[in-house]
Amino acid sequence: MTSTPRIRLSPETRREQLLDLGVNLLATRSLDELSIEILAEEAGISRGLLYHYFGNKHDFHEAVVRRAADDLIAQTAPPLEGEPLERLLASMAAYLDYVEANYEGYLSLVKGAAAGTASIRAIYEEARAALTDRLFDEDSEGLILLDTPSTRLMVHAWSAFAEDVALTWAQRPDGVTRDEVLELLAGSLPVLVSLLD
Repeated sequence: MTSTPRIRLSPETRREQLLDLGVNLLATRSLDELSIEILAEEAGISRGLLYHYFGNKHDFHEAVVRRAADDLIAQTAPPLEGEPLERLLASMAAYLDYVEANYEGYLSLVKGAAAGTASIRAIYEEARAALTDRLFDEDSEGLILLDTPSTRLMVHAWSAFAEDVALTWAQRPDGVTRDEVLELLAGSLPVLVSLLD
C-alpha cells in the first residue's frame, strides 16, 4: 500500500485555503451559522489550528467577509470596452450572478452591516463604495457619470435599490425573469440620473 506524502503548506497558503473554504461555506449559510467548528470539520483540521490562524470567531468572520467582498468587487468589474450602458449591464449581470450563487453569505453581509457590527459594516461600506465609485472613475474601468454631490447621492440610493431587488429576486423570483431584473437594474440608473438635469 502506497500513501501520498503530505505536503506541508506555508502558513500563508494554509490561511488562504481556509479563507477560500470559509467563503465557499458562506455561500450556503449565514454568517452566524459559519462557526470555527464547521470550518475545522470541513477542512479536516483541529479547532486549535483555526484559532492559531484567526484568533477568534469574530476575526474569522471578518476575514471571510472581507474575502467575499473582495470577490464580489472583482467578479462584478465592468468590461473595459463597450458603450457605458452595455458595460453597466455586464457588471449588473455579474452582480446578479454573484448574489444568486452566494445568497446566504451576501445576505449576511447586508444584515451584518445593518445590525451594527462595526467591522462588518466597514467592510460592507468599502465594498459598496468600490462598486459605485467605478461609475465615476474615468481613469480605470469607470462607467463615467458626472461626478457631483447630487449624482453621488442618487447613485448611493440606486445601489441600495439594486441590492434589494437582487436579494428579493434571488429569494423569490415570482415570475420575473433574470433578463427583466437586469433590464430594471441597468436601465434604472440612467433614468434616475437624468432626473437631476
